Amino acid sequence: MNICFLMYPWEEIQPENDTSLALIHECVRRGHGVALCTPANLTIRNSVTSAFSTVINRMEKVPSSLKTFHKQASTREEMLPLAGFDVIFMRANPPLDPLMLNFLDSVKDDVFIVNSIQGLREANNKLYTAAFGDSHSNIIPVTHVSKNKRYLIQQIKESTADKMILKPLNGYGGSGVILIERSAMSNINSLLDFYVTNSDGSSNYVILQEYIEGADQGDVRILLLNGEPIGAMRRIPGSDDHRSNVSAGGSVAKHSLTKQEKALCKQIGPKLVKDGLYFVGIDVIGGKLVEVNVMSPGGITYINKAYKTKVQCKVIDFIESKVLDKLQAFDRRSRLRSEVENA
Repeated sequence: MNICFLMYPWEEIQPENDTSLALIHECVRRGHGVALCTPANLTIRNSVTSAFSTVINRMEKVPSSLKTFHKQASTREEMLPLAGFDVIFMRANPPLDPLMLNFLDSVKDDVFIVNSIQGLREANNKLYTAAFGDSHSNIIPVTHVSKNKRYLIQQIKESTADKMILKPLNGYGGSGVILIERSAMSNINSLLDFYVTNSDGSSNYVILQEYIEGADQGDVRILLLNGEPIGAMRRIPGSDDHRSNVSAGGSVAKHSLTKQEKALCKQIGPKLVKDGLYFVGIDVIGGKLVEVNVMSPGGITYINKAYKTKVQCKVIDFIESKVLDKLQAFDRRSRLRSEVENA
């Protein structure tokens, strides 16, 4: 199997805690061909969509340590046609580059893409979680999305909660997430000016969300594969930050899924699979869905350390099975066509 990871540059990988590297390492360990490409290195030549790729050279012995593997692996640069790969694994950091998806549209019928192009288009921002909420469901917190400052201030004033969460629509890794309190209403207008209004006069959408009790104790990151949970961890905020993201100074701990969290996964899993979102990270607080991460969900290395497991093996097992299904379907179709042609 040949797999292209569409992600950040090889030299920017943080070996000890990088989920992408764990996935790459498992592919190389199994003898698969692996190449990396950044979204900026996609190109079209003679109507063929290609990538200026960093190809990982074959290794006689693959180190078990991710840090050692990253240090010892040698690479070469090649321009390769994307349709020649069996799999394209999306691991680029948000925000989503729509031009990148336009390039991938040309090969989506030839290559198994994780996650699907349509799924990424629908779910790449925080609005996707709204698709899981309705008048009969209580799986997401009360959420408002707007760039209208007057409306947002009105919702803060009318809220029965003393605290709310404000965050940019296209943020990631906990960037820009702040806790606001009704007791500090005098600061709200200036905060919204900062978040909503750009220097050029344009405006940004922001999310205003009810504060879930217990959020100060952290959240739960659950990794789902083909709609089923395959690992989870509790993320605990640092002493000087309300955010639980590890990138914001949070720490991690073991976590066993509660009955409510299992029910949540069962409820949203079918839609994720239907949308072609096979490898997803969801953030849950108090049993409520806060975010769905579909571009480069992390957490594998932390879960592995906590549980002495290898979550990446399940992911690559799944990908291998999907590629095999695709090849068998192609062989069957070719065989049946030959029977018709030879009749």
